[in-house]
Formats: sequence, structure tokens, C-alpha cells
Amino acid sequence: MNLSMKWLGDYVKADMPVKDLCHALTMSGSKVECFEEEGKNISKVVVGKILSKGPHENADALFVCQVDIGADAPIQIVTNAKNVKEGDLVPVALDGAVLPEGKIKKCKMRGVESFGMFCGLDTLGLTAHDFPYADPEGVFVIEEDCTLGQDIHSAIGLDDTSIEFEITSNRPDCLSVIGLARETAATYGTELKVKAPEFKGVDGDINSMLKVDIHNTEKCQRYCAGIVKNVKIEPSPRWMRERLRASGVRPINNFVDITNYVMLEYGQPMHAFDLRFVEGAHINVRNAKNGEKIMTLDGVERELTDDMLVIADEKKPVAVAGIMGGEYSGIMDDTTTVVFESAYFEPSQVRQTSKKLKLKSDASSRYEKGVDRLISMTCLKRAFELVEELGAGEVLNTVIDCDYTDKTPASVDFGDKPEAPMVKWINDFLGTDISREDMIKYLERLEFKVEGEKVIAPSFRIDIGCKADIAEEVARIYGYNNIPSTDFRGVARAEFTEEQKFVRTLRNAAVSLGGYEIATYSFVSPKYFDKIRLPEDSKLRKAVKIVNPLGEDTSVMRTSTIPSMLDVLSFNYNNRNEKACLFEISKEYLPATVEKPYINGDTLVNSGEKKHKYQYSLPDEPQRLTIGMYGGNCDFYTMKGMIEQILDEFKIADADYIRAADSDAFDEKSAFHPGRSAVIVKGEKVLGIFGEVHPAVQETYELGVKTYVAKLNIPELMELAADKITYKPLPKFPATTRDLSLVVDEDMPVAELEKAIKGAVGKILEKVTLFDVYRSEDMKKNSKKSVAYSISMRSHDGTLTDEQADSAMKKALKALSAIGAELRQ
Repeated sequence: MNLSMKWLGDYVKADMPVKDLCHALTMSGSKVECFEEEGKNISKVVVGKILSKGPHENADALFVCQVDIGADAPIQIVTNAKNVKEGDLVPVALDGAVLPEGKIKKCKMRGVESFGMFCGLDTLGLTAHDFPYADPEGVFVIEEDCTLGQDIHSAIGLDDTSIEFEITSNRPDCLSVIGLARETAATYGTELKVKAPEFKGVDGDINSMLKVDIHNTEKCQRYCAGIVKNVKIEPSPRWMRERLRASGVRPINNFVDITNYVMLEYGQPMHAFDLRFVEGAHINVRNAKNGEKIMTLDGVERELTDDMLVIADEKKPVAVAGIMGGEYSGIMDDTTTVVFESAYFEPSQVRQTSKKLKLKSDASSRYEKGVDRLISMTCLKRAFELVEELGAGEVLNTVIDCDYTDKTPASVDFGDKPEAPMVKWINDFLGTDISREDMIKYLERLEFKVEGEKVIAPSFRIDIGCKADIAEEVARIYGYNNIPSTDFRGVARAEFTEEQKFVRTLRNAAVSLGGYEIATYSFVSPKYFDKIRLPEDSKLRKAVKIVNPLGEDTSVMRTSTIPSMLDVLSFNYNNRNEKACLFEISKEYLPATVEKPYINGDTLVNSGEKKHKYQYSLPDEPQRLTIGMYGGNCDFYTMKGMIEQILDEFKIADADYIRAADSDAFDEKSAFHPGRSAVIVKGEKVLGIFGEVHPAVQETYELGVKTYVAKLNIPELMELAADKITYKPLPKFPATTRDLSLVVDEDMPVAELEKAIKGAVGKILEKVTLFDVYRSEDMKKNSKKSVAYSISMRSHDGTLTDEQADSAMKKALKALSAIGAELRQ
């Protein structure tokens, strides 16, 4: 709903800044989407008068004009406009003017200086509907009352502000200017000025010219009709065109504009018929007949069914009730007698008919939400008032009003207990302490009435049905910001679970290591298993199948997160991202066999005796941290370093790294390079797998660079993470250092050597540091290598003696010798 600030000012004081109004109305329940000031992208355009127009000395198609803009001296403008002459008032864009199409600067045109330009309608963002007298192809010749040098915004009424509201479906009363004026008055506590419409009319009996019958009083509860004779079809006055334009409605002619004006003003759709095309001068509001057809105003022939309501004459439908008129129901240039319709149609039937016919209109969007069933006659009178104000015809002073509406107002009864149940209930519900006097004041500002403990809603508030609705009305006028914040009663304060805390810490750790988080679908294609070279007998191929998948590519639940990560890495690489470091915290869905109790009908039969009919699979859903990277000089050790940092974050020390090819913990090892991948273990817990992606898998995913992936098991990490941090005092005694240079087989992992040293040295070991790896030509021939370690030892009971250090080193050499390591000579 677009609201004109000028129009709003007719009904309520609206001189506040538009931003203040938007904020206040949003806070009181009428959400503002945005506002737009007309002509805001136009500046330095003024009204000018052409004093003279002569030929250009160097161009036959150009003219040189002297223009009076109300300044000390006229200015010269070169133009090619043929529709202007001496004495015309025109919009003049001066040197430095800003227009939607760009900035205007003085220039020379074929050697003659021009200090501006004349503007046409399109240059100002207008159309011929805004100014019907103007030439849409030429310069806009102004016929309005204005002064020379006057800013074009005020001269032609291009100075309104339009506010766009998001009106929820339960508040159709706000789909009108008066409805929003009512909200403004209630929000600011000011007076609402809406006078009852009046018209004089001319003598005449409408019943001698028109007859109306309602054949379905459930779907049409009220139908008001009136007649205007001797109509004059012409453009609407400028003030009406301006308001329609600001509301987003295109002006057409005075009679069509009047119906649109009343609809925008009151929220009540109206329709005008040419009486010539109402055969038998008899309007029948009835259900359509199956197979009956109507050509609607949009030029489409539509077939009707017997559950649709139509406005018909004695032979045919002339309109689809509440939605759109028929081909010959509109106003034409030679129309002389017009029938105005103002009716109430039941919302659900309008919505159903609109949906079946695939036909939407401004009228249907209002009717299907519900309009005030008591204002049909008021709106008819308002239309006649406008007809007389515009001098558009002679209004008969008699009308037809077929009224079957239930005029019982909606109300909410809080009961008749003596302890003021309305005040107590609302305050308890809102957590406030508002007095009864203030509550009544707020409700009366919204046109509610309070009778004892009963609240009566106005007819336009069709959304009122329970106590909470009344409490909401009190709350929004009292001010949501004034309601104190309180905890939910009877509900414990929400806190993160231990798993949630762990995952948050894990996510922060991954981000601190340079990772960007991604999210992928849990539904995947069975082809993913082949893409990572998963063995045919792998248990991971036994995925949970989706009963109603969107397609083959999303037909199973993933049992591994690695293919999803490779998909995203491939997408980034093929979109020319030179490097990527991504991570995802997500779930795998691993089938687990669970017994289901035997069920006979809806009754559980003796589950205590362990009677079971069959078994079914219910997936486990363990969380995984998946990391993927390529580019930027990353390698196996980059990934290993990231994993060590994560383990260190949770104080998980002494994890072992086993060659993935030597472990059966992960079937996904087939996706990794056999010599550049590892499984992470600590004791009997398997923590994860990482390494370089297998070249065949890289080729499958069209990854042209070495790619590295890791998958960590979050449940196992949580289990091993230290709950508390234990601090050790600073050492009191010095450390003793020994170096060892060992000769080992080329394929001997240094981690195995470190493990042997740690086990042999025992408690006095402080740190083992690898500081050199050496390969001589002789060593290479024998597939040997030399590794050197610095071993730091310290006792917390006293200074280590040489004998103690030497003894520890002998134990280390013995342990190393047992795994094939020799002391280098």
C-alpha cells in the first residue's frame, strides 16, 4: 500500500518529518518498507517563458530561443522542439541541473551557446496520464497556474512523498488512506478528521431505471447501486491525478479515477457500469452457470463454474463479482448513464474464484482479505460527492440498497468477575502495569468501545476475535519499547549444551586458521561413492534412501562428507579462484539396525516380552569437521599443522599419525593418495583422516592442482577434550639436553622413533625435537637416512645428574634398537 503524505494530511495532522512518521507507524504495528520523494532526482529545473523563437544560423532543424526564467536577464536555449512558440511556459533545466538521464551543462550547439534545455514529460519521469493535455513526444507546455522561475516540483505538483507499507493479511482496513490516517491519529494521539460524504443529487426514481436482485445472500451480503445521468467523460483534475500517481495508480478518466480514488481512500472496491450494456436494466447477483463464459476487461475469455459469483444482467454475466468487470462493463467515451456499484462480497469465494480463473486485481486483493461490510453505502455516497465536485454528471438522489449483513459488532468479553478481569488479564498477559483508564484511552483512540468488561470492536476491525487481540491493541499504542523485558515464567533460562559449546569453539578455531565456512546438502547422489573410489563392499555404500527424492542427485543421505567438500572445491577451482581453504561442520548419516516393537493395528502388543515383528534402520548422525584446501603453497604438512592446532585447542596431546594405507578405520582412504595421507588416533580412539587427494579423484572432480582434505570425528574429539586446564609451576631446576643421531630405514616414520624415545625416557622427558634429516650417497644406496633429535630432560625433584641422564639415554637407545634404529657413528 502506497500512501501519499499530502492525502494523509486531509485527515490527520501530518507535518512531522517523514522519517519520524515512518518510525512511529512501524513501532505501532504498521510496518513501513520505504518512502520515496517525488522528483528527488531532479534539481535546478524551473518554469520559463519563451520570449522569442528564431532559426539557428547553422542548422535548419534547430531553433534559438530567448527564455525568461524570472531572473534579471533572459537566457538563451537552443532546441529542436517544434511544438513550442512564443509565450509558452515550459520546464527549463538550467546549467548544472540534474535529471534522471544525467547532468545538464551549458554548451555550444553548432556554434551557438545554449544555457540549458527544455524538458518533456518523459524527461521529468511523467506520462500523458499525468498531464493529458501535454504532447508526449515534444516539450511539456505547462498550462498550470505558476510563476516564472518557480521550481518545477511545486509548479506541477511533483512534490509529494509516497510511503510504502507492508500490510499484513489480517489488517485489510489499513489498505486505505483513511485506515492509515486512523493508525497515525492513534499513534500520535491526534484528531482524526473524516467527515460523512454528502451529495445533493437531482430528482429521479432509480427504481424506474434499474432493478437489483441478490440470489446468493451468503456470498453477497450487501449491494448498493446508484445512477449518474448526463455524464461527461474527461480527464480528472490535477489534484486527483497527483494523488493517484503517488499511490501507484495510473489516472485514466474522471469516472474510472473516482472508483479508484474511493477504493484507495476507504479500502472499498467499486465498479462503474455503462447502463446501455446492462440488458433489461436488471442486475442479478447470482452464481454462474457451468460453462458460462465472460470476456473480462483484460481481453481474456474465461469459462465460469457454478461455484463462482457473477454480476449479470437478464441474459449474461457482466462482471466476475469482486474481481473484474466484463468487456462491455467499462466506461467509454460515449457513455451517458453510469451505474455505480458498491458491494460486500464474501472473502473466501472471491479468493477461490480468483485462484481458479488465475485472475488478480486490486479489487480482489482487498475483497479476499475482507472489507468493512458496513461502509458500502458510505463509499457510494463518497463517489457521488466526487462526481458532483468534478462536475462529471447528474446524480440521482435515490439509491438501491440490498442489505443482508449481520450488523452485530465483534466483541471480546473478559467476564464479569469483580476483580477487574480485563485489566488484570491484559497486564498478566503483557507483563505490564497499565491502569484501566489508560487501557480505555488507548482502545478508544483505535475506535474500540469498552462496556464494563466487554470490548466492542469497530466494524472495520475484522481481525478481532480473542482476548490476546485486545491485549495487542493496548500494547502497540502503549509502546512495545515500554514493556519491560521478562523471562518466560516456568521456563528455565536457555543455555548451550556441552556439544554446542564444543562446536562453537571448533568453528572459531577453524576460522582462526584461515578457513571459510560452507554449508552443503545432506541429500546426495549415489554416484558420489564412485567419484571417491569407494570400495564396492564398503558399508558406506549402504546409505539411507529418500522415499520421495527431488531427483537422482538427491536420492540418498550422505555417509561421508568428503565428496561434498570436493564438490565445493571443484566449483571454486573451475571458477578461477586461485586458492581456497574451506571447512564445514555437518552430519553423516550412518545406518544402524534397531529393533521395532511388534504393532497390531494401533496397539503395542506386550513389548515387555520382547515380541518384535521386524527390524528397521535408523541412521546415526555423527557430526564431522571437514576441511578442504588447494593453492597458496599448501601441502600435507600445512593440513597436519592445522589439525595439530585444533587438537591443541582442546588439549588433546600425543595423538599418533598412522599411514592411511595401513589402517582400516576409514573406507574413504581410497580417496587419498596412498603415500601422502594419515589416520589420526589416540589410544583406541580414531579421530580422523587427512591427506592429499588421490590423483584419479582430482581428475574426476576436475581439480588441476594438488588438493588436501581432512575429516575429523567430532564425538571422539569431544570425548578426549580436556574439561579443565591444569597449570604446572615454573621449573625450579635446570634441564639437561642430549642429542641423538640415528640411522634408520628410509621408510621409517619419525613419529615411531619419537614414540620409542618418549616411552623409554619416562617422566623426566620434557621435549623431543627433530632437528635434522640427512641422506648421503651411501645411505641412499642402502635405503637409509639419518635423523637427529634433541632430547631435553628435567626433574622436578632436583637437578639431574649425568648418571641419571646417561641411564635414560641408554634406555632410549635400547628401545630404538628394538625397532631397527642404530646410533650413527
